[in-house]
Amino acid sequence: MIPHHDGSELYVSNPAPALGETVSVFVRVPAGVRASRIHLRRLSDGEPVFTSAVVDRTDPTGDVWWRAEMPVRNPVTPYRFLIRTNQGVRWLTGLGLTHYDVPDNTDFRLVTHSAPPAWARDAVVYQIFPDRFARSAAASDRETPDWAIPASWDTPAVTGPKATQVFYGGDLDGITRRLDHIAALGADTLYLTPFFPSRSAHRYDASSFERVDPLLGGDAALARLADAVHGRGMRILGDLTTNHTGSAHSWFTEQPDLYYPNEFWLGHRSLPKLNWGSAELRRRFVEIIQRYPDQLDGWRIDVANMTGRRGADDWTYEVARLLREARPDGLLIAEHCHDATGDLDRNGWHGTMNYSGFTRPIWGWLRAEELPFDDFLGVPGEVPARDAAATTATMMAFQAQMSWRSWTTSWSILGSHDTARIRTVVGTADRQEVAAGLLLTLPGTPMIFAGDEIGVTGDNLDSARQPMPWDRPDSWDRATFNRYQQLIALRKAHPALTRGDLRWVAGDADTLLFLRESAGESILVMARRQASEPLRITDLPAGTRWENLYGGAEPLYTEPDGVTAIDGYGPAFQVWAAHN
Repeated sequence: MIPHHDGSELYVSNPAPALGETVSVFVRVPAGVRASRIHLRRLSDGEPVFTSAVVDRTDPTGDVWWRAEMPVRNPVTPYRFLIRTNQGVRWLTGLGLTHYDVPDNTDFRLVTHSAPPAWARDAVVYQIFPDRFARSAAASDRETPDWAIPASWDTPAVTGPKATQVFYGGDLDGITRRLDHIAALGADTLYLTPFFPSRSAHRYDASSFERVDPLLGGDAALARLADAVHGRGMRILGDLTTNHTGSAHSWFTEQPDLYYPNEFWLGHRSLPKLNWGSAELRRRFVEIIQRYPDQLDGWRIDVANMTGRRGADDWTYEVARLLREARPDGLLIAEHCHDATGDLDRNGWHGTMNYSGFTRPIWGWLRAEELPFDDFLGVPGEVPARDAAATTATMMAFQAQMSWRSWTTSWSILGSHDTARIRTVVGTADRQEVAAGLLLTLPGTPMIFAGDEIGVTGDNLDSARQPMPWDRPDSWDRATFNRYQQLIALRKAHPALTRGDLRWVAGDADTLLFLRESAGESILVMARRQASEPLRITDLPAGTRWENLYGGAEPLYTEPDGVTAIDGYGPAFQVWAAHN
């Protein structure tokens, strides 16, 4: 192990401070590493200020905890540590311990902006594509719209230019009927892709923001669903397109000044781009985001990375702050399919859909040898195969450029309505278990796309958006459902998995090992993609017995000399808790 700090409760006395407060920050120096001096370097009004740290305590494992006091002068305070050890002078930043100077954008961050809703930290999100999730009896009585190609529930989705017109007729009352399934899984937050009227099955081309689509049951159906969800102690999030509307929207035909002339999202002429330089547009979106205070607990913002950006115009940060202030009690998650780090910690979006810092590295590490698709959210070429070291380096690179709070509020995703299915990516149920284990034990808010929990497959947007096979229970992978259920229960039972730190432990190319620790527990997680050589770990506290919590493995024991032996079986996902 090496000296460690992160933004979790073990290392920051108050992770949500007020301006003017002084916060204690800690560095953990493992037994066997001698640190002679540690300095905190923080930026105050843009100027580096150094403060000496002092030894606070030595814990039972022999690790030495150093403490420094940090005045919180600015809304975002970047900081790092300068450490003098028996190995030389090192910087400790979000990238870890380095023997060379690194830019300030990898510094830790302490944020004073209002925190996300408290419930978000412990949430398990379940994504629903309403047209493809479930139908109520009333759906059969609704007239098929003129733009739609009707399909029976078990008809395979088509591909090609008409794929977005294939209409299965799922609705909100259908979701209400299936809440038992979601509750049994253990998810507690529903995220619905758009429910506004449109001219497609995905509804990202809104033709109105004034009401819930009557094809989904209208406003009354949303109220019924929200009442049922809240009655179970669960929450519900909507999906809002702030970058564009559909070309059928009345704004586009009646008030073109709300749009950029002849500007369309990625060239799609059915999706005209909104101009956030318009004060009237801002007023209208404030009304929209405030419209469902009793039904919705927050919003996911579609194409947040492009919202307010066009040529020399960049209104993105203003838009994010405006929407956050309009719904201060709600969660606001931004869609970014690439690097979102520059748009976070600005008193706007609470977090992002973490495709770059979670999905892509996990796919690269666990991907099947052959993949039936050749891009990742628009990145050309196959998903590159990566080893464990590259996977952790990718995660750390993105984590290092945002606050711990933004990282843990962001959604960890194995797949969504915009990707191939995780079962198709990894190829086998055993590897999907490994992926699900990482989803539910690493920092971040886990999001599950409906159907992943029963092993649904799909190699592109259309096949991945197949309807839930409620009437074909023989197609369900019940073992996978049970694994997701157990892993969600494990996450909820152990605060270290939602609030604890993250310390990576050295493994091999096929093995990811890490510790999640809180004040009351220490949890060791092993994810292995295939069988490999047995491991001899030297990073764990000597004399510790590790009892298995998940995976059915034997207990581990860290010998007095600090060696822990782990068998080389795999694919496997195992979790142990320390018992000294």
